[in-house]
Amino acid sequence: MASSRAPNLYRRRCDRESSLPRHSGGRLPMAARRGSLPADRVPHELMVFSSALLDTVDTLDEGEILSLAMDHVAAAGPYGAEAGYLEVDGALVPSPKNGQVHAVAVDRRVRELTGEDGPVSVPGRPWGRALGLRGFGRLHGYLVVTSRSRPTDAERSLLATLVRHTAAALSVAFAHRLRREDALELHRLREERTALQGQLISVVAEMGYQRSVHALMADVAASGGGEEAITRVLHGLTGLPALVEDRFGRLRSWTGPDRPDPYPEPDPVRQDEMLHAVGRQAGPVRVKDRLVTLVRPHGEILGVLALVDVRGKADEHTLRALEDGAASLAPELAHLRNLAELESRLHREVADDLLAGTDEASAYARSEAVGHDLHRRHYVVVVQWSNRTADGPFEQTVSRAASAVGMHSLLTRRADHVVLIADDRPHARALYEALARETGTRSGTIGVSSLCDSPDDIPHRYEEAQRALEVGRHSREHYGTTFFDELGLYRILGPGNDYRELETFVHEWLGQLIDYDSLHHTALVETLSQYFDCGGNYDETAESLAIHRSTLRYRLQRIRNISGNDLANVESRLNLQVATRVWKIVLGEQAGRRR
Repeated sequence: MASSRAPNLYRRRCDRESSLPRHSGGRLPMAARRGSLPADRVPHELMVFSSALLDTVDTLDEGEILSLAMDHVAAAGPYGAEAGYLEVDGALVPSPKNGQVHAVAVDRRVRELTGEDGPVSVPGRPWGRALGLRGFGRLHGYLVVTSRSRPTDAERSLLATLVRHTAAALSVAFAHRLRREDALELHRLREERTALQGQLISVVAEMGYQRSVHALMADVAASGGGEEAITRVLHGLTGLPALVEDRFGRLRSWTGPDRPDPYPEPDPVRQDEMLHAVGRQAGPVRVKDRLVTLVRPHGEILGVLALVDVRGKADEHTLRALEDGAASLAPELAHLRNLAELESRLHREVADDLLAGTDEASAYARSEAVGHDLHRRHYVVVVQWSNRTADGPFEQTVSRAASAVGMHSLLTRRADHVVLIADDRPHARALYEALARETGTRSGTIGVSSLCDSPDDIPHRYEEAQRALEVGRHSREHYGTTFFDELGLYRILGPGNDYRELETFVHEWLGQLIDYDSLHHTALVETLSQYFDCGGNYDETAESLAIHRSTLRYRLQRIRNISGNDLANVESRLNLQVATRVWKIVLGEQAGRRR
């Protein structure tokens, strides 16, 4: 503290000297220019110094006063100023005018005096003394004076007068400084108080706003207003369009202008990326022109609440309102989720019983209890997607897709597929396209049974749908929708036939090729199957197998040689084609190899 304040007390004395009285020609009194004055001039010079102090005491600081006294100490007699010190925060700070020759010894001696006056020894000076500059009950500093001769009593009296005048001036400067510091501190405190009052007012206003928003959102949620009520209140509070989407990006509620019509179809991949990006951050997140926050009670994302802020004008109140809206919406979406899960479980139980077989009276009663009319004609639909496990979320995805294309159905799931008991024949591509959009991939297969006239037929129709699914999976296209009543030959190769006879038939016509493939790790049976599926077209077959046309020609020739069958013979061609389809659809490649 002392070191930081000391330079301020020793400011540019040379700038101040111009304010002191001067003799003619602008020169300082003789005392300022030489070490001593004639005896008759001493009182006059001392009076000039004292008058200068009195005239400028309101403008000089303590450092300037000490420097002035050191410059004019000769006005009191044959004296020289050896050193000067100011007391700053309990420490003695030396003046920049102090001599360097004896500085260490003088400094040590002054500090030994601990505030008292005392002699100071300086080589070449028979007389020296450290004189305390006191006033207001405190030590302002020291003036260390030496003389080449021992001063007389009169000279000592004059020196004492100079010291008293200097101390008095230091007391006045000290008082002025304290007053200035107190004024600055008071000003600082007043400004700080004003700032704190402003902050307090802002905090009170903010808390009041937050309580109002929170109470309003809580009242809306408690009243059962639902999603539309939340977006309506949020739009009223912020002036921005407010919306709710489900976790898949489908609009549930919009309040405010500029609603897109039609609302854009969500991209599943981008939607998942957005949810993960927002979920990694705390609070609302800007996504393009929207402020988005997730509605996720207990960590599960149930939906998205957003404000459309195209101009980027949202402030902290807007963000707070959005957060409160999400907190109020969470119980509503959680309640809807619980109801949906309960409804789904009831539907699944009814569907499970229908697939296993149950009496008609019970089937009609239970389906009516869950809001499904089983008296209408139905179809059994089986859905399988290569990149999705047949779990609860995938069942919900199938349910949404079915609802989107207008299918009314009971749903359940098995180990690797989802089953729908639908009250109408599905469109050839509608459900498949809807699921492709929902999942973000087209790698799925759907099997549809023939018409079901009564609940008793449902188990058998379920087998048909599974057969259609298997045929579709092993077809050239692999993916899409396959209807059982359009299978043709594949219908008679379905479940319930004698597999031993089928295996015998396959072995009779394909046994040599199957054994050759197994031994040499080739694919002659698959090549023959694709050849028939492509109608005997060389180019299409080669493309489907990803081989060159000459390679295909070579393989077909090997097939003729190994099997001994002529592909140009109508009867042989028919039997070989049926055998490859039985091998592919009913028995499978592994069953054929086990023979």
